[in-house]
Amino acid sequence: METSAKEGATEVIVVPNDELRKVISDALAANGAPRIVADLQAATLVEGELRGHASHGIRRLAVLVERMRRGLIIPNARPVLEWVAPAVLRVDGNRGFGPAVAYQAIDEAIVRADETGIAMAVISNSSHIGMLAPYVESIARRGQVAVVLTTSEALVHAWGGRGATVGTNPIGIGVPTMNEPLVLDMSTASVSMGKILDYAATGRAIQPGWAVDALGRPTTDAAAAADGGALSPFGGPKGYALGIALEALVGTLTATAFGTDVVGTLDSEFPTTKGDLLITISLQRLGLSGMLPALTEYLDQVRDSGVTGPADVPGDRARRTREQRALGGVPIDNEVWALALKYAEGLS
Repeated sequence: METSAKEGATEVIVVPNDELRKVISDALAANGAPRIVADLQAATLVEGELRGHASHGIRRLAVLVERMRRGLIIPNARPVLEWVAPAVLRVDGNRGFGPAVAYQAIDEAIVRADETGIAMAVISNSSHIGMLAPYVESIARRGQVAVVLTTSEALVHAWGGRGATVGTNPIGIGVPTMNEPLVLDMSTASVSMGKILDYAATGRAIQPGWAVDALGRPTTDAAAAADGGALSPFGGPKGYALGIALEALVGTLTATAFGTDVVGTLDSEFPTTKGDLLITISLQRLGLSGMLPALTEYLDQVRDSGVTGPADVPGDRARRTREQRALGGVPIDNEVWALALKYAEGLS
């Protein structure tokens, strides 16, 4: 059962995790996705909600459905995977759902890394993969170190420049430990554009330093930032430098687009032109599994260094949020939920 609450000026429906997953899957299946693919894509969106990132959650459903209807996502696509070097897997997603393509590449890379020590998958022609945390965490739970990079539309202004010229270009890292894996998932922008859109849709002001308006002026107006504005890089020139370096790396290795030529994850008009880069490293094959106790002890020392309580290491806060929402339900904007129900029932 859903329960209602208020969040700012927006009515929020608290939806149980299982119900949320089913409605999203039903909506995708009603629009032609095979159930196994619909379930995987739904799980990816639900992970965004469970981990507290609504920008990568159910709000993405409308764009996914529209892209399916326009043939920009092929629900039953079969990716083409080719080992072009002993440790390099080239993947053509054939316009398939991003998670379905990515997890197939991950399965292949993990097996190969157990033989070669390291494996890399370079992915093109594949849809948005969502948050990076679930991917690197899944790899780390299988005993391997993970690095996942992806490019995005040009949404970030250059340091000292105006207009959006660089992607948010997030980076994900997962490292196994004796307990829960270390999981880093961060954008090189101050925030994601999805979060700006979420704030704009719910009428909330964004924080200073997150974005600029169409004239390059710092703004706290989410609508002004979304309408012709640009995200600011995190950490000023350092975040900008990291973002553009990652774009150069991923775009080159995946043979995909750069800058304003990257399209197809936020819109429902163009084929996806971004790239994804997945790296898996087998600690067992490299004889490094013995490092895990020392790493676990180190991370516990970091946690114990907190002033008023335990300090978090990457992944801790998202894991707590996930546990809370898995039990208590996920807050969803009422209008977004109503549209999802219409999709699921074939009424929209």
